[in-house]
Amino acid sequence: MNAADDYQFETSRKDLAAGILKQAGLDLRRFHDATSAVEREFYLDAYRWVMSDDCSWPFSFLNVCQSLNLTPETVREEVLGDLSLGAFGYWSRRCGRAARKFQIFLGSAFTNERNSNAAEADRAAYPSH
Repeated sequence: MNAADDYQFETSRKDLAAGILKQAGLDLRRFHDATSAVEREFYLDAYRWVMSDDCSWPFSFLNVCQSLNLTPETVREEVLGDLSLGAFGYWSRRCGRAARKFQIFLGSAFTNERNSNAAEADRAAYPSH
């Protein structure tokens, strides 16, 4: 395997890990108040996977968190904490998180722009010989 293959493999592995984690979160929300046996089984499978401390198989919850650089306790808290909020609370929390991430992005973008402008001003003030 060359470097490009290694990168593709690692990217695919992380994409799969993220997809598994996302599906578990969706199953926990969708089937939280399930009434049929099949739906309850979907919920329990997702719940058991999230709560498991087993790391003997490649896509266990702990290994997925590790490959995505996430803290398992934080992910559990967020995924399971969202269940008690209901639909409105869930979407309110999601929108709040998105707004905070966007605010951080804008702050870093403007900081980078200011730093770039300051560097240009320094170069203009002190021309090289």
